[in-house]
Amino acid sequence: MAYRTGDRYQMEMLPPCIEEYVAKDDPVRAYDAFVEALDLEQLGIVINPYKVGNPSYEPRAMLKLLVYGYSYGVKSSRKLERELYHNLSFIWLMGGLKPDFKTIAEFRRNNKKVLKKVLLQCARMCLKLNLIAGNVLFVDGTKIRANASAEHSHDKGWYKKKLQEVDRRIESLLQQSEAVDHQEEELDSFVAMDNELAQAENLKEAIQDTLEAFEKTGCEKINHVDPDCANMKGTGGKHASYNVQSVVDDQNGLIVHAEALNDKNDRQQFSRQVEQANEVLEKKCRTACADSGYASTDELEKVDTEGIEAIVPSQEQESGATEDPFAKQQFTYDRDNDCYYCPQGHQLSYVTTDTKLGKRYYQITDKRLCFACPHWGQCTPNKKSGRRIGRLKNEAVKEKLEAHYKEASSQVIYARRKKRVEHPFGHIKRNLKVDAFLLRGRDGVQAETSLLATCFNVARMITLLGGVAGLVDQIKALPV
Repeated sequence: MAYRTGDRYQMEMLPPCIEEYVAKDDPVRAYDAFVEALDLEQLGIVINPYKVGNPSYEPRAMLKLLVYGYSYGVKSSRKLERELYHNLSFIWLMGGLKPDFKTIAEFRRNNKKVLKKVLLQCARMCLKLNLIAGNVLFVDGTKIRANASAEHSHDKGWYKKKLQEVDRRIESLLQQSEAVDHQEEELDSFVAMDNELAQAENLKEAIQDTLEAFEKTGCEKINHVDPDCANMKGTGGKHASYNVQSVVDDQNGLIVHAEALNDKNDRQQFSRQVEQANEVLEKKCRTACADSGYASTDELEKVDTEGIEAIVPSQEQESGATEDPFAKQQFTYDRDNDCYYCPQGHQLSYVTTDTKLGKRYYQITDKRLCFACPHWGQCTPNKKSGRRIGRLKNEAVKEKLEAHYKEASSQVIYARRKKRVEHPFGHIKRNLKVDAFLLRGRDGVQAETSLLATCFNVARMITLLGGVAGLVDQIKALPV
């Protein structure tokens, strides 16, 4: 049986114009239409057709390159440059333009604030297309590694020691420079020494900035490669990472807001993320939902006082600890007498307040009652004082929210949380191949986060609007 073989010397002709390089339903046309619909002025890009000097690449074209590249897991500036020579969809998108990797990297570096706003315009576009309802929002977070190693995180003492070493090196270089002046040695050696001196002075300035950051942030350790990241525990161990927060709309699972932070956990993020998502929506959502990692009563109370329904289980509810017959929830609080009663009817009276934790503590009136109780050892093993219970200053709010979470309507919404809010993270990490950020610093990482969230949204928009042609037609029909 004969085989089909290729012939590299067969004469063929590409289409006569770049427009014909890709089909009408090729996904690249959707990304092209999306970026064309963005308001560059609102993003912070000023278009000046009368700019003098050497012409630069058109900003919209460069933005298309980054959005489309990130959408297919091509993030490196060198890889993006390579695609411009070998990939027909990239060639079509750029109209034959071929900026080098330095130009691509410089555009990304100089337009971090611009890239941070792309997701905002994308979410607003989804609102106009009725793809985001803004009634029920889901909040979740994931850890993504920074462009730095955990081994580069050091405490204040390490930086002080390093500063002393740099000072000694600068002093040595200055003495050598004076010796060169006196001996009138070759200029080359003086220039090399001068460069080393400048590098040492820059390093000294960076260390001094880091030492000031210790005072401002209160951090125990700061990474000298990327000072804005933090060492966080994840599924793969402990790494220098960012905590990426995402707020997803319930209607179609589109991302409303995304933010990269260096907080190691999610406990202080719920109200902040909901508030920022509401700013994007330009209205208040009806319901906000998250897992027990966000179960901070103070945070939930902020959302509750805004009239927003908060569906967040407590740590005890998530773990099933409330089913313990001697859990705190099984004790009865007497508001009038400010005391608790255990399941056996014994009183726990107020003893002290922890102002740092904002807790009031209640203790059994006589520890011998615990020793004599048939449930001694199950309820408490504390031989020193017997059973003790802590009560938050806003415990009533906590109890109210825990009761609300148990309601059937809340359970229906919470059941949808996982498939809605974890879908974007799965797409970003698996399909877009994101296991770490390329840029360093909070601004750079936030710019990449905005791009990645936008890439997910555009991919979903293609599906929701019946394919590439449907999305392109809908975008073109939007009012200017």
